[in-house]
Amino acid sequence: MVKAVIFTDFDGTVTLEDSNDYLTDTLGFGKEKRLKVFEGVLDDTKSFRQGFMEMLESIHTPFPECIKILEKKIRLDPGFKDTFEWAQENDVPVIVVSSGMKPIIKVLLTRLVGQESIHKIDIVSNEVEIDAHDQWKIIYKDESPFGHDKSRSIDAYKKKFESTLKAGEERPVYFYCGDGVSDLSAAKECDLLFAKRGKDLVTYCKKQNVPFHEFDTFEDILASMKQVLAGEKTVAELMEN
Repeated sequence: MVKAVIFTDFDGTVTLEDSNDYLTDTLGFGKEKRLKVFEGVLDDTKSFRQGFMEMLESIHTPFPECIKILEKKIRLDPGFKDTFEWAQENDVPVIVVSSGMKPIIKVLLTRLVGQESIHKIDIVSNEVEIDAHDQWKIIYKDESPFGHDKSRSIDAYKKKFESTLKAGEERPVYFYCGDGVSDLSAAKECDLLFAKRGKDLVTYCKKQNVPFHEFDTFEDILASMKQVLAGEKTVAELMEN
């Protein structure tokens, strides 16, 4: 029986820097314009889908080169590996639910957990279409204003986990870890939202009155999850806001 499920964003949550922001700032139209574009997303005058597309369309570097650059430059939270290993030992599924692109996520995540373990993590995200000249474009997962409505993906998993419950069994505790605006819809599907300190998701949660628990690294997340599953703390006790 599954006692808990960890859903997590990838960029800026598992990674210490956002890979898409890095590509835009260094190879695309730059940080200043990116921040300007996302002002519109934060104040609801522009969809995440539209803002993200503008960012990516400003990058003309071939896709394989982008991957090589990201492999060298993007650091990952070492605490995620410990969290993943603990999850494996305790039969807790780990599912990456991302507004990013699957080929990038898979390459970077493999560096952290190893080739032998990457298949144990489900990755639900957007795809990439690459032409004969290695030019590329994002293929959004769905038609939503997010490009990938994470709440839909999470809801599908919840139905799957809960369909196997026997009489008297409790459903799993659903955790979500994130840092950005695209995580808000996902957060509402889960029991406890871990929101990264100092990032847009915390600001947005306060604005929308969504309860959350602030974290700095996955070490914080792991400690909190252990407390909940051991019955030392309730989800409600960990929530802020």
